[in-house]
Amino acid sequence: MNHYKIVGACAALVISGLFFSNPVSAATYSTTPVSISGSGTLTMEPDEVREVTATFLNTGDVTWHNDGAGYISLYTYEPKYRKSSFDPGTWLGPTQVKRIIEASVAPGEIASMKFQLHAPSTEGSYTETFKLASEERAWVNGGEITLNIKVSSEQLAVGSSETNDDNSGYDGEVTVTTANSVKAKAGAAILFTVGVKNTGTKTWTNYSVNEADVAIASTSIDSFLHPSWVGSQLAYASDSVSPGAVAYITFAFSAPKTNGNHIASFSFAADGVDVIDVEIPVEVTGGAAALVSNDEEQIDLKLGEEPIIRVGILTVDEETDNEVVITSDESDFELQDTEGNLLAELSVGESITAYYSAGYYYFDRGQGLEKSSYGLRFIPLEENAVMEISNFDYRKTRNAADANNTYRNILELRYNSYKDRVWLINELPIEQYLYGLAETSNISPGEYQKALVTAARTYAYANSRYDVSGRGEWMHVNAYADDQVYRGYEHEKNSPTIVQAVIDTKGVIVTYEGELAITPYFSRSDGRTRAWSEVWNGDKPWCKSVPVPWEEGGVLWGHGIGMSALGALKMANDGYQWEEILKYFYTGIDLTKTW
Repeated sequence: MNHYKIVGACAALVISGLFFSNPVSAATYSTTPVSISGSGTLTMEPDEVREVTATFLNTGDVTWHNDGAGYISLYTYEPKYRKSSFDPGTWLGPTQVKRIIEASVAPGEIASMKFQLHAPSTEGSYTETFKLASEERAWVNGGEITLNIKVSSEQLAVGSSETNDDNSGYDGEVTVTTANSVKAKAGAAILFTVGVKNTGTKTWTNYSVNEADVAIASTSIDSFLHPSWVGSQLAYASDSVSPGAVAYITFAFSAPKTNGNHIASFSFAADGVDVIDVEIPVEVTGGAAALVSNDEEQIDLKLGEEPIIRVGILTVDEETDNEVVITSDESDFELQDTEGNLLAELSVGESITAYYSAGYYYFDRGQGLEKSSYGLRFIPLEENAVMEISNFDYRKTRNAADANNTYRNILELRYNSYKDRVWLINELPIEQYLYGLAETSNISPGEYQKALVTAARTYAYANSRYDVSGRGEWMHVNAYADDQVYRGYEHEKNSPTIVQAVIDTKGVIVTYEGELAITPYFSRSDGRTRAWSEVWNGDKPWCKSVPVPWEEGGVLWGHGIGMSALGALKMANDGYQWEEILKYFYTGIDLTKTW
């Protein structure tokens, strides 16, 4: 196993085979909404009837059907089974909207539906929420969609084909794509995201992906037709995108039914003005449908479920009297062992003390000392609720300004036999991990924050995909400077601009020729970065030496590979965008939205 120590602003990289951890079981019926007309925002005339489309990715482990037992359909929700003022009389019933279009949708495939809305005669703003259900079986987890609808006789309806007569000032550049190319089974639905930077002078108020006016490939555009399209429009979003900002839009298309290489060509438009063409190489094979790269070692880059990361937040030693006291002010929580066995149930505000000694894990919930042969997991019943380590306080033991003892989601007590120490591990979605990242301050430039959290997301994601269990630590990264400094929920509360930077770049990672790229970064350079081969064994083509004129005459702090934090900050102060900063320090990379 190779060890690459990264000190300074970023940290250690440890790579081996596949990571060993306890798998998280998916719900039987679960989904991720992919697209909805207007990206969930519509403007309608009073009494107008509008057709709405929506698509959903089946992320569960059961094939969906549109008929028979357990068929999938959409119901009114919040509250469920409510009567909607937008019911046009064409729904399946007063509270049941429509079934999915496809006869069957296997896990990993996309379901679509079309239904009508009839705007009320009274003008105003309305919110309509719906949710997928498997008939007489279960609600589909994650299947809620919400439409914010403005009923007005004075505004142009969202999605209108009316165009802006003044085309000057409209220009764009594709900066982010799901993948450089796709391979898919014939006829399979493909989910794709594109990010287009506004390089013009006008602020966009809406944007869309449409059929190209001229199909430049040998394949007819009809071959890519997907049920989610509304006429020639694949997807539409209503949002303000100022010059220099990036518009993200997700759409679906179908793989042609003929084997071989094809080009899917679409048009990205802003305010009704064609801005740039989007061309996607599509190879149709007899294999399973997937978005892939061209490399031999392929990483599945289709939009999928957000990864879970395990972060070592505390070594349990004399600082906490070799024990932890866990509670939550937000949620009831369970104590399970690492084999999934339920050991205790606790209510909001109740505490439980736990420690490891001589081969056993001990816990006390107020009923005397109990023990387990397996690690202990403290699991809030409300997803991502905040848990507290009440006998740990950075202010008392480390002279810090904050306690830094609150963390979202699951905590786990685990003994490391390799180094004979006990870790408390925080297990949570990777984006919420980034909310608590303390690699920069809340007042640093926004474009710098976006560049940094994207590099940090990529670094963390790489560690979550590779085997770090050889350390014997049962985690992907730790919360200290030898990986990435992480301070949990309290830092999240105090750092709203960092949270916003994470939201603005959600799911975007650094790739090189379709492969996940390792993204080391460090504190500051002496006028240039170092190539990977100058410091560590081997070579990474995206980690080349580049000049950093903003830091000429300075002193190198850190390993010098990848992105200089100080150099990136100075670039942001000079007006560079986050994508430009990353592409400057990491040579030849792409920015790929992966979840």
